[in-house]
Amino acid sequence: MMKKVFFLFACLILTITGCAPSYESEEEIVQDTDEEQVETAIIPKYNVSDDEYKVILEYKPGKARGVIVNQVFNRFDIDEMEIGLRRHSKSTFDPDNHFFQEGQYLSEDIVYRWLGRQKTDAEWEAYVESFKGKRPTLSKEEYQSGLNPTLTGDESDPESYRENPRYLSHILEQNYLQKTEGNKVELKGISIGLALKSVYQFETEIGGPDYYRPIDEEEMLREGKKLAQTILERIRSIEGLVDVPIMIALFREEEQSSLVPGNFVARTTVEGNDMSIGEWTTINEKYVLFPSGEADQDYVADANMMKDFTKEVRKFFPNFVGVIGKGFYVNDELEELKIEIPIEFYGKAEVVGFAQYAYGLIMETFTSNYDLEINVMSTDKQEVLMERGEGEDEPHVYIYQ
Repeated sequence: MMKKVFFLFACLILTITGCAPSYESEEEIVQDTDEEQVETAIIPKYNVSDDEYKVILEYKPGKARGVIVNQVFNRFDIDEMEIGLRRHSKSTFDPDNHFFQEGQYLSEDIVYRWLGRQKTDAEWEAYVESFKGKRPTLSKEEYQSGLNPTLTGDESDPESYRENPRYLSHILEQNYLQKTEGNKVELKGISIGLALKSVYQFETEIGGPDYYRPIDEEEMLREGKKLAQTILERIRSIEGLVDVPIMIALFREEEQSSLVPGNFVARTTVEGNDMSIGEWTTINEKYVLFPSGEADQDYVADANMMKDFTKEVRKFFPNFVGVIGKGFYVNDELEELKIEIPIEFYGKAEVVGFAQYAYGLIMETFTSNYDLEINVMSTDKQEVLMERGEGEDEPHVYIYQ
């Protein structure tokens, strides 16, 4: 077993001295940004994973960076939307010959305008009048570019909001580039993720009570596909994006208080120059919390496995709070299981002893047909990381110093 246990300070030394990237061996390329501007960039020689995209350096933040945190209110949704969109992009843009870059075409102003409600002509006229004869900041097309439904009826009546919910929370853009002749990279694909609500939460006055309007998946898909077509047409009108393939994926958000993220439910790819969306591919993936009623009802075997593991952990620490697990399922098969064990330790020997004990539990409890990660946490820091990749016989154990 000792061959599988590593102390973190040793890992850090190896990372600093042996794994740090050597920029002398990186490949310098030229990135065309428009007809008049050319930028020099670097393609890293090494990659953190064979199935992950290389990221072009110097790193360029997205033009709409930060918008998502003001629009999507579940932290788990924010992370999964970005990671999941990159994961689904691999079906269209092969990581072997594409490089990743944050979205450079949809700016913060554009995204915020598109996420707003559709403005009426009366609202446009009031907007123009507010400039008192001066030229308005926005054109009529820009001002009325909101993609969420117009709020009709009495704005103090909750029914007006229930009948016209905000379906669209966020638009996430990712760019995929390829190396071409002349040591250049060019944009060869765009992925667009649309965050769509499962519950519309609203208030009719500032500081007033919160109201909730559930949005079932059928309604969400219907509206999401309409929105995707409109957004495709608008993207095609942006200079340089007429003939670029575009992958669009629909993400269903979880409730704000959920301890697991939502999931992507459908995707489609539109070839360059195409102006209309064809067939959609259904995505069957889901995050499940252990323990939970959903797990007990729909994932009985895995729920019982987690209960057995929790029972065995309790034998070592009778007074610990409990084990929290998050399973990721694709086509109803468990692909990844992450477990957090919060325990208060009173000495490093106790940490090492528990790591040894948990190592045995992993070997006896969990099968090796999915990725497994276990994080052992004390009050103020992580104590142990245990991980085993799909198909591996034994876990790797890292004890933090």
